[in-house]
Amino acid sequence: MTRPPTAAQRRVIDAADPVTGRLRGTESQLAALVKRELAFRHPRPPHDHFLTPAGHRIREETATPTASAPEAAEPARESSGVFAARIGGEEGIDSGPSRIREVHSAWQGLLELRRMTNPHGVVDRPCAWERTHLVQAAALALEAAGHRPAGADGEGYRVRATPQPEAVAVRGPDAGALRECAATLEQAGWQVGEHTEPRTGARYLLASPRRI
Repeated sequence: MTRPPTAAQRRVIDAADPVTGRLRGTESQLAALVKRELAFRHPRPPHDHFLTPAGHRIREETATPTASAPEAAEPARESSGVFAARIGGEEGIDSGPSRIREVHSAWQGLLELRRMTNPHGVVDRPCAWERTHLVQAAALALEAAGHRPAGADGEGYRVRATPQPEAVAVRGPDAGALRECAATLEQAGWQVGEHTEPRTGARYLLASPRRI
């Protein structure tokens, strides 16, 4: 069995970029993580190091809080220096220039992660990271395309987990907004279907990462 990472290596893993898995550390630390197959060195300059799926799992062991029930999922939080996609329902949403730059950078990082980890380097369908972070991935695709997350006024999209494997629910203020969200997610490599709540008659989207 592979030995667990040292405390110093764990700190490097925990400090990885939450979207791309990009690592920063000493050459010896990064080389040790590569040897343990927890990281890989990108073949192209500047030859940065990134977490492998195994490295992401170790990071999430300490970074992920205890999960709540899918229907009562808490909105993603932002802490100092850590990017979090807006899933809708957060307080005090900032949509200024700095947030736009952060979202653009996160989306470009996610496309790069797709290129590095998907077979044949394709970027038109979600990667493994997105399949284990469905709500954040779908929300990032929507926010990066300019859709507005729901705030205190309730206007905008909301992305939530569902009991179904590899599927998220997306709700919007009206049918037009839902169609626009569906088009964005399809362009980002998701399969999308429109459904109706049996009890309320409200329309919503069910979206899953496309595999082919």
